[in-house]
Amino acid sequence: MRTIIAAAVLAACSVTPAFAQDSAPLFSGGHVEAITGYDHVSDGDDGIGGGYDFRSGNVVFGIEGEVLESTAGECGGGICVDASRDFYIGGRIGAVVGDNVLIYGKLGYSNARIEATAGGITAHDTVDGIRAGAGVEIAIANTPLSIRTEYRYTNYEQGGERHQGTLGLAFRF
Repeated sequence: MRTIIAAAVLAACSVTPAFAQDSAPLFSGGHVEAITGYDHVSDGDDGIGGGYDFRSGNVVFGIEGEVLESTAGECGGGICVDASRDFYIGGRIGAVVGDNVLIYGKLGYSNARIEATAGGITAHDTVDGIRAGAGVEIAIANTPLSIRTEYRYTNYEQGGERHQGTLGLAFRF
């Protein structure tokens, strides 16, 4: 996954001059994003996201989706539980502050896959949940790139919950 992130950064930087004269307002239009982060169990997660933002004055409304693969897991008593893939779809609303900073909140639906292994036998289950979060996105001047950091809390059915901190590099088009 780190290779995918590096390739996305390289590709985005190589086309930057073509976008230098773009007069579209910041934080408006489509974007794709490489994401990495920390999952509260242990280790972290990597993935991709995308969405579309609508800007009206200094207010931004957006729709977004993500696919993440987590490496988080823990073992105890001969049983290992791993947080596997995570799908998310939701929305965000934020305010542009300063020249290039967006502060936002988000809310949406998450579906995660959990894998449990005991005695060489692996079982899978999926759980649905509601994700809420908040973040900051900073546009990099004269480029289609922005850096995003956010905190997320997901409450899953059957009493599960997840805390994540992520860092993303978005490419706007």
